[in-house]
Amino acid sequence: MANVETFSGRRNLAVAAPQGETNYRIPPHNIEAEQALLGAILVNNDAFDRVSDFLQPEHFSEALHQRIYEIASQLIRAGKVATPVTLKTFLAEQDVGQGVTASQYLARLAAEATTIINAEDYGRTVHDLSVRRDLIVIGEEIVNTAYDAPVDSTPRSQIEEAERKLYSVAETGQYDGGFQRFSEALTTAIDMAAHAYERDGGLSGTATGLTDLDHKMGGLQRSDLVIIAGRPGMGKTALATNMAFNIARAYEGEALPDGTHRTKNGGIVGFFSLEMSSEQLATRIIAEQSGVASYKIRRGDINEGDFYRITEAAREMQTIPFYIDQTGGLSIAQLTARARRLKRQRGLDVLVVDYIQLLSGSRSRSENRVQELTEITTGLKALAKELNVPILALSQLSRQVESRDDKRPQLSDLRESGSIEQDADVVLFVFREEYYLANKKPREGTEEFLNWEREMERAHGKAEVIIGKQRHGPTGTVDVSFEAEVTRFGNLAREESLPARM
Repeated sequence: MANVETFSGRRNLAVAAPQGETNYRIPPHNIEAEQALLGAILVNNDAFDRVSDFLQPEHFSEALHQRIYEIASQLIRAGKVATPVTLKTFLAEQDVGQGVTASQYLARLAAEATTIINAEDYGRTVHDLSVRRDLIVIGEEIVNTAYDAPVDSTPRSQIEEAERKLYSVAETGQYDGGFQRFSEALTTAIDMAAHAYERDGGLSGTATGLTDLDHKMGGLQRSDLVIIAGRPGMGKTALATNMAFNIARAYEGEALPDGTHRTKNGGIVGFFSLEMSSEQLATRIIAEQSGVASYKIRRGDINEGDFYRITEAAREMQTIPFYIDQTGGLSIAQLTARARRLKRQRGLDVLVVDYIQLLSGSRSRSENRVQELTEITTGLKALAKELNVPILALSQLSRQVESRDDKRPQLSDLRESGSIEQDADVVLFVFREEYYLANKKPREGTEEFLNWEREMERAHGKAEVIIGKQRHGPTGTVDVSFEAEVTRFGNLAREESLPARM
C-alpha cells in the first residue's frame, strides 16, 4: 500500500528540549486507522452510517483521505454507491506517492479493507486524534498570543478566548448523541415530577416568588430561554431582580452520596448587569427588600429606622448565592464563557441577562444588527440547553407600542428581530397602566380630571405580567402588585384571603 505520509505536507510542531535543543514532533495521527475505515466504507457503504453522525472530513489527518471521505459522503447521501470505480471519476489521476495513482490507491484501500464491525472504533480513533491535534493548535495559539499580545488585548480577554476555543472543541468532540430509548426519556420525566413533588409549592421548575405567575408557568423550567420585555419605565429590570433575589434567597442545597451537591429549593443565580453597575443594582435590591426608596438611600435621606432596615437587608443579602457581573459591552461569546465558568466554579441554577440589546455578536456580523441579534438569541438558547438552566433575558420593545391606543405590548413589538420570538420558550411582557395614565393628567376641576382620578385609583399599585408566548403552557395575563417607590413586584391579595367584611 502507498505510504501516504511521504507525500502529505504535514506541519511539524517544534518544542524545546531540556538541553536547549530543538526537537520536532509530529502531531498525533493514525494512518492505518484512516485507511482501514475508508476501505471498509468503500467495500460496504453501511459502514458510513456507523460514523457519519460524528466524523467529518476535516477529522482525517491526510488531505487525500479527507477528499475521499468527503466524496464518499456526498455519493452515499445522494443515494448512490461509493466504490473505487465511482470515486475515481472525482479524483485527479495524480501520483500519490511511490508511483501509485489515486485510482490504484482506492483499489488497494478496498482490497485490504477490514470488516465493517470495527468501523465505528476506527472512526472514533480518527476523531479523537483530530481533537488532540486541535488542542495542540490551541495551545500553540495561547503561547504565541501570550508572547506577542496586541496592546489592546488583556490577559482576561485572552483567557476567555482560550476558554471559548476549548469549549468549542469540547462540544464538537462529542459523539454520544443520537437517538435514545423512550424509556430513558420517561425516567427523566418521572425524576422531574419527583423533584417537583419535593419542592415548595410543588412546581416542576424554579419558583420566582410570584405565586400566580408560578402557577401559570410551573416555575422557570430548565433549559428555557425566558424573555422579559417592556418599554422603558415599565419595570422589567425590577421584575428580573425581584425574581432573581427571591430564587437566591430561597436556596437550599443538599449533598449527594457521590460528593456532589444538588439544589433542593431556590437556586444559585448569576446576573449579567450590562446596563447598571453592581452598586446601582445592589442599591435597587436593598430598596426592594428594605422598603426604603433607592433615591433616599443615594441621598442619605434616611432616619435611624430606615438605616436599621437597610443594614438588616444587606446582612441577609450577604449570605445568598447571588453573583453579579457588571462588565459592559460583552459579546455573546464572552458571556457564554463566563457563564460556563460560574457553573463550574460556584454552581448555577438561573442566569439573568440585562439586557439583550447591549450584547454584541461576532465581528463578522456586526454590520448587520438583525443578523447579530439572531446570533445572540440563538447563542442564549444554546447556552440554556448546554448549562441546563433557565435564562432570563431582558429586551427592549419598539416604539410602535406608543402609537396604539391600547399600550399593552404584543409579540410583534419585540425590537429589531423576529429571532427573539422564535428562539424564546417564554415571552413575558411587563405593563403598568398607571405609568401611562400619570402622563395624561388633565386640568384639575374638570369632569375629565374626576374620571382620571378614578382610573388612577383603580390602576394604582398594580401591574400586569402578560405571557405572550409559552411553549409548554397557556398564555394570558397575571396581575401583580407594584410599589413604584421601591420598584418591587409582589403578589396581589386574593379576595378570598382578605378579612371578612362586617
